[in-house]
Amino acid sequence: MLFKSLLFASTASATCLHGLSMFKRAAGAENGTVEINTFGYGPENGPFNWASLAPENEACKAGLNQSPINIGTDLPAGNLKKRNVIIHKRACVNETSSDATIGAAANRPVVDIPDQAVEFENLGTTIEVVVNGTTSFNGTDFRLVQFHMHTPSEHHINDEYFPLEVHMVHQGVLDNTQLAVIAMMFQVSAGDSDPVIAGLSSSLEAIATPGTKTKIEDGLDFSGVLSKIESSDILQYTGSLTTPPCAEGVTFLVVKDPLDVGVADFNAIKSIVKFNSRFIQNTLGQDNMLTIGANSGAVAANVTA
Repeated sequence: MLFKSLLFASTASATCLHGLSMFKRAAGAENGTVEINTFGYGPENGPFNWASLAPENEACKAGLNQSPINIGTDLPAGNLKKRNVIIHKRACVNETSSDATIGAAANRPVVDIPDQAVEFENLGTTIEVVVNGTTSFNGTDFRLVQFHMHTPSEHHINDEYFPLEVHMVHQGVLDNTQLAVIAMMFQVSAGDSDPVIAGLSSSLEAIATPGTKTKIEDGLDFSGVLSKIESSDILQYTGSLTTPPCAEGVTFLVVKDPLDVGVADFNAIKSIVKFNSRFIQNTLGQDNMLTIGANSGAVAANVTA
């Protein structure tokens, strides 16, 4: 596989150092295994209770700029601006009006992913590929750390969810609190999977059990990902990690148009990952959904008391 270039629109500084916990390798794991995450998606350890699992997870229930969100691209341009969403058009658009914010193609950084063996892991809450890459943007260097999967998608576009979402996580080289995530949507197809998914399919059985990992010596082909990023609008906003500690200040770059995942590959992924999608969060800058729910419950209790 030759060097692959991925284009994306911005980076962000995480407001909480705990955001780096997602990059910690499994210090306590034995050879050939990885540490399993302690949070989950069930009634006791799921998103409604993440804040109670550890003090550093407070943003999960109190943060005002949480992810994922529904991005309504069919809204009037003025409403998109008010919602702090920037659309980076696939064409070479370089204009800004009083009603909309349109990103310039020249602002898109380039990510290079060299030919390499990758590590494929089952963390219990997701399956993850540890992969190295370098990103240059506006004189700053970043590195691609890993990508992982969510079924179904966490983000919604125009109220539509997708069967699968992949998060490509980037970290600043000089300032490792700077985080950016490219979010790729996948739609189930009767045809073949995108090459990056196809390259993982033969190794899924090896990591079917949580805590296991395997190495893919031949690496992965990111050509389909590159092509989709180049041909699709990119929807940018600043939100949070979608898993504990839900640290904010993370730039999300949601690629609007989906890639393909074949039926057999999707079913194989889903059987391992199962359900691992956080619920949609409130409009950026507004009260946390859990705060609203708690306040509503308190009001109802007072009324009935």
